[in-house]
Amino acid sequence: MSMDDGRASTSAPVTRTARQALIVQILNRQRVTSQVQLSELLLDEGVDITQATLSRDLDELGARKVRPDRGRAFYAIGPVDTTIGEDLRGPQEKLRRMLDELLVSTDHSGNIAMLRTPPGAAQYLASFIDRVGLKEVVGTIAGDDTVFVLAREPLTGRDLGELLGGRAGARGPEGKV
Repeated sequence: MSMDDGRASTSAPVTRTARQALIVQILNRQRVTSQVQLSELLLDEGVDITQATLSRDLDELGARKVRPDRGRAFYAIGPVDTTIGEDLRGPQEKLRRMLDELLVSTDHSGNIAMLRTPPGAAQYLASFIDRVGLKEVVGTIAGDDTVFVLAREPLTGRDLGELLGGRAGARGPEGKV
């Protein structure tokens, strides 16, 4: 650690997926009012990022500034209670794009849909599925490259896999679309 500010003096390189997941975690746990504040919070976590990269990450995550009736504007991802009448198609459209990019294949069993992703992307995708709040989804569990998505009754895992896979044009276990 450096003596002057108490922060780590070096930062390890991180993947874009891991960096964006960390940005989401930070924005979910506290109100961040500026990119400067967010870059400092990332640096506290050991991630040194340029303003251009941070701006690009926020754009890719669908982050936007939310201005509550009283108080300062802050960055948010997904639906936020303080924005009455907000169009929720934005987060669902972002989910479709993420599924297009990250979904490798789908499978199912009982009331669980299994989504395969490239290595390192499952937790990022699962976190976003949870934040979007699809009525068909109870919740998710993610590993490194696999997401289990629990379907809300009366939906089955097959139905949910087809719904999510259909959003992305993913292939099922037999390689069929």
